[in-house]
Amino acid sequence: MSVTEPVGTAPAAVTAIPADAPRPAPGANPPASPLVARAAAELVGTAALVAVVVGSGIQATKLTQDVALQLLANSTATVFGLGVLIALLGPVSGAHFNPVVSLAEWWTTRRTGGGVTARELAVYLPAQIAGAIAGAILADAMFGEPLVKWATHDRSAGNLLLGEVVATAGLILLIFGLARTDRLRFAPVAVASYIGAAYWFTSSTSFANPAVTIGRAFTDTFAGIAPASVPAFVGVQLVGAVVGLALVAVIFMRGKTATTGAPEA
Repeated sequence: MSVTEPVGTAPAAVTAIPADAPRPAPGANPPASPLVARAAAELVGTAALVAVVVGSGIQATKLTQDVALQLLANSTATVFGLGVLIALLGPVSGAHFNPVVSLAEWWTTRRTGGGVTARELAVYLPAQIAGAIAGAILADAMFGEPLVKWATHDRSAGNLLLGEVVATAGLILLIFGLARTDRLRFAPVAVASYIGAAYWFTSSTSFANPAVTIGRAFTDTFAGIAPASVPAFVGVQLVGAVVGLALVAVIFMRGKTATTGAPEA
C-alpha cells in the first residue's frame, strides 16, 4: 500500500469500487507513472532510507559514547529523512520502501483492484531489497567503513521479536487507517513520527521492514543486525503485517445504515 495519494487520481475510478469493499492504503488508484519509474523510486527511496539509518548511526557513534544520545541522533535523522522521502517519492510509487507495505496493499486489493498488482509486486520487492543493500554500502563508503562487513549485532532474543511484531503491526495500522479515513495527506508526517516514536517504545528499535532488515545485515556498525538474526526478524515482521491488517478490519469496520441496511460509504 502506498503512503501518499498518487498524482492524477481520477474521481470516477474511486466511485467504481463498491462501498463495502476493503479500501486499500495509499494506492487506492494505480500511480500514473510508468512501472520503471515506480521501481526506480522504490529502489532509490529505500536506498536513501537505509543510508540515513546507517549513516546517522555511524555518525552518532563517532560523536558520542552515550548510547542514549546515539539512539536519539539515529532516530531524529530517520524521522526527518523518511518524512522527506515520502513527500518526494509518494506521488511516483506510493513511497512503500517496505515489502510488508507492498504485500499488504496487494492482499487488500487483489479482488477489487486499484492497488499494486502481482506483476508490480514482483518488481517492487526486488527493487526495495536491492535499494536497501545499496544504501547500507553507500553509508559505509561515506564514512570510510568496509563496504561490506557482515554485522555481528545479535538480535535474536524473543523480546526483540515481539517488539518487531508490535512495530510492524502499528505501521500497517497507521498507513491503512489513514487510507480508510481519507487522511493520507498526513502520511509523511504521521509515518515518520510513528517510526521515530517506535525507535524508543519498542525493544527492537523498530525495523518494521524486511528490506531494511536485510540491508542492515551488510554493515557491522551501530544499526547492523547479524545475518543469523535476519530470518526471524523478517518472519515476525510478516506476522506483524497480518496483525496490523486484522486491526484495520476491526477498528475501521463499516457499519450499516438504519434504513436500508446497506454498508455506509
